[in-house]
Amino acid sequence: MGNDSELSEEPVLNRRSRTSEALKCAVRALQREIFEFSFDYPLYTVPESLARDSLHYYLYSDALAWEAMRLDPTGIPKAWYRVTGAVYWPAYIAWYGLVQLGHYLRRRNEANLNSFLRQVFWLEKNAVLRSDSAVVWPMNFDYPNGAVVLKAPWISAYTQGLVISALVRAWRLTKRPELLELLKSSARVFELDVKEGGVRTLLEGHTLYTETPGGPLPGILDGFLTSLVGLYDLYAETEDPVVGRLFQEGIAGLMYALPRWDYRGKWSWYDCAYLSPPAYQNQNCLLLNVLADLSKQRLLAEYAQRWSPKRLSALDRTEIYLGFVLTKNVNRLRHRTWRHKVHGNSNDSVRVAANVRSSSA
Repeated sequence: MGNDSELSEEPVLNRRSRTSEALKCAVRALQREIFEFSFDYPLYTVPESLARDSLHYYLYSDALAWEAMRLDPTGIPKAWYRVTGAVYWPAYIAWYGLVQLGHYLRRRNEANLNSFLRQVFWLEKNAVLRSDSAVVWPMNFDYPNGAVVLKAPWISAYTQGLVISALVRAWRLTKRPELLELLKSSARVFELDVKEGGVRTLLEGHTLYTETPGGPLPGILDGFLTSLVGLYDLYAETEDPVVGRLFQEGIAGLMYALPRWDYRGKWSWYDCAYLSPPAYQNQNCLLLNVLADLSKQRLLAEYAQRWSPKRLSALDRTEIYLGFVLTKNVNRLRHRTWRHKVHGNSNDSVRVAANVRSSSA
């Protein structure tokens, strides 16, 4: 048996290693935010997606940087983040699948179609039927989000919405009855309050669907918007009046809460904590325009136009850039994010090239 110094040596080294890795991650994040900040983002709306039976998703890009992706040996993506390591996020898998489907519809390359169906199979296999008859796609890992630590298994309106959109298109493509059965129970969590194991929450009596249950309201905007798109897809396919009501209640809550996300009529807030990074800002604007078309609520399009990066003057851009860097780092200091546990090394698994342009990726 070794002495006390030998017993304590490895934990000390482990702590030093974790601290070193945390500092490296922090430096890389700051470099990206300060030196790679850009108001342009390669994501676009798809007009064909507005047809009720369309296979197209509402957003598409052939130039996304899949920097967090680690493909497993079967072609299913894991997402690597400092606080989780490489893990399966159902929403990430659904989004990757929808992008692959978008590639197939434009290029007719069977490899893209097979990749989409592979993601669908994973989502089907990993669906969880709860005792309350709700079908969910949980995150089976803990995730710190500001002052809240989401404990496994946790669910998310964002994940439900994106998975629903993927499975609706898979059903339209394959007509496999198993997919329709999953979809019929996928909206149940939108009826349930967060305290009841759902994703529904109220802001001054108005309905919101939350990406991170237990977090501050109104929450993360793009996650809420994505969940509404998923509910619309489900209603368009099933014509279930309960799903239609959930969609309309969510739209009403969105219109009520939009001023809470508004930064001086020119940008949006992310999770009530800091100015949205450009990627999220562009996504917010695109999804607001999509939902304006689907719901016929012009107020949503007005916010999309108001927040468009294209409208910013040079002075406005300077304000947004400095405001983002300031508020983001104040948020880091407030929640001491550097103390969050570091999982693994960012290079441990198969990493996908930063610029995803090939026909099979």
